[in-house]
Amino acid sequence: MTQHKRLPQIGPRLGLFVLTLLLIEFLDEFVYGAREAAWPLIRADLGLSYAQIGALLGVPAIVSSVVEPILGVLGDAWKRRALVLGGGALFCLSLLLTSVSHSFTLLLLSFILFYPACGAFVSLSQATLMDVGSTRREHNMARWTLAGSLGVVVGPLVLGAAVALGMGWRTLFAGFAALALLLLVLASCFRFGDGRTEEEVIDLKTAFAGVWQALKRGAVLRWLVLLQFSDLMLDVLLGYLALYFVDVVGVTAGQAATAVAVWTGVGLLGDVLLIPLLERVPGLRYLRLSAAIKLVLFPAFLLVPAFGVKLALLGLLGLFNAGWYAILKAQLYSTMPGQSGTTMAVDNIFGFIGALVPWGLGLIAGRFGLQVTMWLLLLGPLVLMIGLPRTGQSTGR
Repeated sequence: MTQHKRLPQIGPRLGLFVLTLLLIEFLDEFVYGAREAAWPLIRADLGLSYAQIGALLGVPAIVSSVVEPILGVLGDAWKRRALVLGGGALFCLSLLLTSVSHSFTLLLLSFILFYPACGAFVSLSQATLMDVGSTRREHNMARWTLAGSLGVVVGPLVLGAAVALGMGWRTLFAGFAALALLLLVLASCFRFGDGRTEEEVIDLKTAFAGVWQALKRGAVLRWLVLLQFSDLMLDVLLGYLALYFVDVVGVTAGQAATAVAVWTGVGLLGDVLLIPLLERVPGLRYLRLSAAIKLVLFPAFLLVPAFGVKLALLGLLGLFNAGWYAILKAQLYSTMPGQSGTTMAVDNIFGFIGALVPWGLGLIAGRFGLQVTMWLLLLGPLVLMIGLPRTGQSTGR
């Protein structure tokens, strides 16, 4: 079995190291939350079509699904610190490029750079966090998710403030680049798992073979499939949420940003409540119950016409999003102990199919309308209901 990188013995600096990892996730989701709320503004500024928006969401993810598996394997077999810091530098550059994009082509290029940058800077930081406390992966993943949820909530709020102050989305992205640079400097103070012993050295051939072996395991495939379908009610829904409220519900861009803030804000509350909940209720049992509830809530959200009622139902949907990513991803890491970078690699290889989904939904929305397209997102909770193991069923084989 592939051995994971031994974390540096940083003693009293361990807390600061973990905080740095969580801040990296916070910044990533901070940017993401602002960008998803800014789609109506970006579309109006650049004159984008649904197909182009779908391409902006899908093409960079496809490119990333090719690059990130290699980064994951190198994260186990090579210099993880160099990969993280290099990704951080590219993260800064891509945000700066986004801020000056005045055409679809340039914006697409900035996104293509941003996605693999996140793979090196953010995903390898997550893998490192999983190595910090291998016996408490679910707990640490819940903390990671909470940091991300906080970023997603703050993003739309900061965007709204920037628009109100007349700065616009471009200035905001330039500010993100500056914050990323500061965080990169902080991250450079740590080793990110470099410095393993000679006996722990892994050659690349063995590391890549480990990816193929993992992809043939049924337990690994189960969690990869469930993660992809769960994303329909997570990032995919968020990606089209503001446009849905503007184009289908018929509200203003400001009201759409409010809707995104409600969804993410209540989701943050759910992530806070999840940590004590998992002490009392098995994670898989909770996931099954929340999926069943969302099978009822989401159709109701789509069918009711009143904006206020939609906001209330949207808040409930955000609440029951809690734990979907954290629990499923922790289960995936648990099936591959000691292979955190390889876990990232197989997730991204399998994510190639998932990367096609936003693009496909954009094409469907362009032909049949966004209102019809939104119903396809129900596949998320439906597949979870079918694919989650029953309580007590073994998941490690």
